[in-house]
Amino acid sequence: MVGHMDHDHARLYLCTDARKSRGDFAEFLDAAFAGGVDIIQLRDKTIEAAEELELLEILRDTAERHGKLWAVNDRADIAVLVEAPVFHIGQKDLPLASARKLLGETAAIGLSSHTPEQIDAALAAEALDYFCVGPVWATPTKPGRAAVGTALAGYATERIRATGSNLPWYAIGGIDLTNIEQVVVAGATRVVVVRAITEADDPTDAAQRLLAHLPPLR
Repeated sequence: MVGHMDHDHARLYLCTDARKSRGDFAEFLDAAFAGGVDIIQLRDKTIEAAEELELLEILRDTAERHGKLWAVNDRADIAVLVEAPVFHIGQKDLPLASARKLLGETAAIGLSSHTPEQIDAALAAEALDYFCVGPVWATPTKPGRAAVGTALAGYATERIRATGSNLPWYAIGGIDLTNIEQVVVAGATRVVVVRAITEADDPTDAAQRLLAHLPPLR
């Protein structure tokens, strides 16, 4: 569906805030993409729409320079305005069909899933391009959300096999170098990370190390 990079080949997906405290947003994006991150999503609930548009312009330019993808979280209106190649929604955000109606057919749409039922619904959905499974481990970016452990990743792996689906899915939630092997053993071939790269002294090195643990896509 997506232009310069096929989403089906993405393995490492990064969510980052606007990095206001560090003031290095553009440099950080550059370093993360250089390390092999395939998709970067801006997710920052503290910024207003006008600022988000400015930051997304930086994200788009950086992603295109690297030939990589970028994503808008939650705000379909903003995703339409900036012609985002990837749009991500949660279970309580805009319904999937409504998001597809707004974005048209060119954007890839992803959905968060936290239960077996939500995974089954994702696999049955027509307008979906990927889904996320988690949070595998507790994470401060989603306070109050119970961790689901690696069992849910295992469930996603089984259902993909049973249904013959080729819908890409990502394990998400507290994944870092200390535990990434556990989600790989559970069947994950793609992961979403936050702090493992956003808090790294060397984002390029952190991305490379994470990728080294992920199996090649079949």
